[in-house]
Amino acid sequence: MQELPEPGEVVLATVTRVMDHGAYVSLDEFGDIPGFLHISEIAPGWIRSISRFVKTGEKKVLLVKRVNEKRADIDLSLKQVSIDQKKRKLLEVKRYEKGRTLLGSVADKAGLSDGDVDELEEALCSKFDSAYDAFSQIARGGISLVSALKLPKKTLSAMEEVSSKIRLPSVEIRGIMEITNSRPDGVEVIRDTLSAAAEGNVKITYLGAPTYRISITAPDFKTAEKELKPLVEGIQRSAEKNRGTFKFTREESKKTREE
Repeated sequence: MQELPEPGEVVLATVTRVMDHGAYVSLDEFGDIPGFLHISEIAPGWIRSISRFVKTGEKKVLLVKRVNEKRADIDLSLKQVSIDQKKRKLLEVKRYEKGRTLLGSVADKAGLSDGDVDELEEALCSKFDSAYDAFSQIARGGISLVSALKLPKKTLSAMEEVSSKIRLPSVEIRGIMEITNSRPDGVEVIRDTLSAAAEGNVKITYLGAPTYRISITAPDFKTAEKELKPLVEGIQRSAEKNRGTFKFTREESKKTREE
C-alpha cells in the first residue's frame, strides 16, 4: 500500500494544477501522490487571485490537515505553515538530496548496485539522523565512527574519500582587542602573548596599534563561544599582569553555508 503522510506533518509538494477554488499538488516525498490545497488554506483573508500565491510547477512547504486513507484524499494548508517550519523542512530536504548525492558517489567508486546503496543508507540511518549526517560526522571524526556497522572495506574506503571532500558548515565569532603596554619591551610582550593564543582555529590579526582582531572558527556558535571566553580572559590577565591595558569589543558573527 502507498505510504501516506500523517495529519500535522509538514511536507514538500509540487503544484500541478491551479484552479479557482484551490490547487492540486503532488507530494514529493510520498511517491508524488496527489493532495489538494483549498483556497481558504492558501493565505489569510480574501484571495482575489490564487496565482499570486501558487503557480504550476512551484515547490511549496505545506501542512497536512486531513487524510482519508480509504480514498487517499489529502487536504493541505499553506497558511498554517510557520516560517520556522518552512526553513526546517527545506533544510531537511536539502540534506536528504545531498545524502543521496554522496551515496551515489560512493556507489560509483565502490561499484555498488542500487540494492547495495539502499542497504548502506539503511545502515547509516540506524546510527545517524540521516545519510548526510553520517558523511558529515565522518568528515569531522573519521571513518572509525562507522566501524560498528561492519561495512565492506571497499565501501569504507569510498566513504572516507567522499567525506573528505565535504565542506562542513562552520561559524566564526570575532572581536576587537585594544592592548597597550608601557614597558620598554611592551611590543614584544604583547606579541608573545598573542602568538601563544593564536593556535589551531584561533586567528589574531594586527589592525594597527593598539588594535587586534581575534576570531575563532568552530562547528557551531556554542562551541565557539565556549572557546572564546577563556581565551580573551587569559589575554586580558596577561596584559594587565605586564602593566598593560586591555579592552575587548565583540563584532558580528558569521556562519558559512553548507555545500
